[in-house]
Order: sequence, then C-alpha cells, then structure tokens
Amino acid sequence: MKPKFVLTKNVKGFINLIHNLRNKPENVTKIGLVYGNAGLGKTKTALYLSIQYDAIYVRATNSMSPKWLLEELAKELDEIPRFYTADIFRQCVNALKSNPQIIIVDEIDYLLKDFRALETLRDLHDKTGVPIILVGMQLAKHKLKKHTHLFDRISEIYKFSEFEYSDIKQIAEEISEVEITKGAVHLIHNKAKSFRQIVNTIDAFEKVAQANGLTQIDENIAQEILNG
Repeated sequence: MKPKFVLTKNVKGFINLIHNLRNKPENVTKIGLVYGNAGLGKTKTALYLSIQYDAIYVRATNSMSPKWLLEELAKELDEIPRFYTADIFRQCVNALKSNPQIIIVDEIDYLLKDFRALETLRDLHDKTGVPIILVGMQLAKHKLKKHTHLFDRISEIYKFSEFEYSDIKQIAEEISEVEITKGAVHLIHNKAKSFRQIVNTIDAFEKVAQANGLTQIDENIAQEILNG
C-alpha cells in the first residue's frame, strides 16, 4: 500500500475551513468547528493538517480541566507550565502573540460536560486572535448550541460526511498497489463505512493479488474476498 495521505472531500472541507478562518477580518472571531460520526478520519486529518500548517494539536481527555488543557497547550508551545492557572494562561498568550499558530483541539466532546475549558479557549482566542478549531463527534454541534454564548462565537462549521463512491474510488486509486475495478469499488462502498475498514479492505485485496500473481481485483474476486 502506498504511504499517501488522500485529499478526499472531507479533507478538502477541513482545509477550506482553515483558509476561511485565517482570512477573517479582525472584528470576526476565528473559531471553527469540525464534527461528524466516528470513523470518518477527523483525527487523522487534524493531525495531518496540524503538520501542514504548523498548528498546535491538543487532544482533550476525560475530565480535562482548564488548567490541564492550558498545561498541554503550554508544552506544545515549548513552555514549561507554571503552577498557577493564570500564569500558564499568560504563558500561552505571550507565546502565541510572539509566534501566532492555529490551535486544533480534538475530542472536544470530553470538554462539553464542563464548559470552563472551552471558555478558556475562547478567552485565549480573544487575547491572541489566533484561529482555534474544535473537532468533535456527531452531537458536538447540538451540544454547543445549548450554550449560545459559546456557539455564537463559532464562525466556521464543517461536517464530515459519510464516504461516497467517489471518495473510495479516489482512495483506491491513490493508495492501492493493485488495480481495483469500478465494480469492486462499489462493493467496498457498500460494505466499508469507516476509513479504517476501507484501508483494511484494500489491504486484503492487495494480499490476495500478491499471493495469486494478480494485477487487478475485479468485482467477482472482491466478492469472494469480502465473503471469505
């Protein structure tokens, strides 16, 4: 399998959100939300784009407090977190003013039970003006809407959608070492619902092709593999 990151429809949507946030006028907030069902590649995309855009990537965890979140941000900013929360906040503000970077916070669903951490992110944005992107699950938008003082600050939203046939065709063409016919791609589309399942299916096709000296996986061979 070719080691390539495929720019699918969802990835391009995430990139477009980043560009829109970066180009907002000074008087418009630069907070974005990316959300969608599990398995669609949100985290993989967030990590990839954090490298491409030299962004700060932080993954929220269960019971994460504002101080804990700030400590993680400070470490990513090459700061040694101080003891008091206010001091760590100032460290982050000063570092971001000195070297502005996009902040991507993944798994924000963990922060939706106690909104203090999200309010800290909002305050950090207000002090620095750096774009902040929140990445969450399918219900993240609905839960945020309950807190209008936070939701109203979000200026860009993108929802990761289910993989379409064209997405899977593109993935197969760009990463597979063996040719996969249109009929076989349709079978993948009908069976695989997550990115991991798509990649695992392509990997299975490649192994069968290699073992049997095949250069192409057609619909009939694909059906046998998927039923195997």
